[in-house]
Amino acid sequence: MERTRQVSRHHARLTTHKGIRPHDPGIIMIRIPAQLLFAFVGMIAVAGPFAARADDVPDALSVEWQGQKPCEKFFEDGQIRVSRCSFVPGAMHVCHSHPSYVYYVLSGGKLRVQDASGTRDAEVGTGAFVESPPVSWHEITNIGDTSQEYLIIEKKYQMGVAANKTECPIRTR
Repeated sequence: MERTRQVSRHHARLTTHKGIRPHDPGIIMIRIPAQLLFAFVGMIAVAGPFAARADDVPDALSVEWQGQKPCEKFFEDGQIRVSRCSFVPGAMHVCHSHPSYVYYVLSGGKLRVQDASGTRDAEVGTGAFVESPPVSWHEITNIGDTSQEYLIIEKKYQMGVAANKTECPIRTR
């Protein structure tokens, strides 16, 4: 026999099942309105694929190189994140990811990029402005003899597909 009793003026109901007394601690079921349940399940279905997992490639602000974080966050809200990343000669921005982003080169130089497409060397000039689609992973190394500095604006509303850390080079996992 199922028993139901009203516990508040808002008509929340506590239900006990056959053989369980209402005063048994820890054995309470709450009836949830169907609309609320469907809304919650819908949020999980929509947000689930975008939720970060422990084995995902970390974002640009989370990684370190020789105990130092090369990027400093200036601003963040629900839409964008603004940071400055600095790299002395030989420094590496180890395997990390980005949503869609733009960057402005405050101080350029020679760099090596490694990503799913392979490894390539490039030279970026001071004052350059670049727009990039989401990056599931890449690794950047300053191979020049000057320090490099970038202003990065990430568009958090344009996320890419998360990559697993196993896609990163072995030395940086």
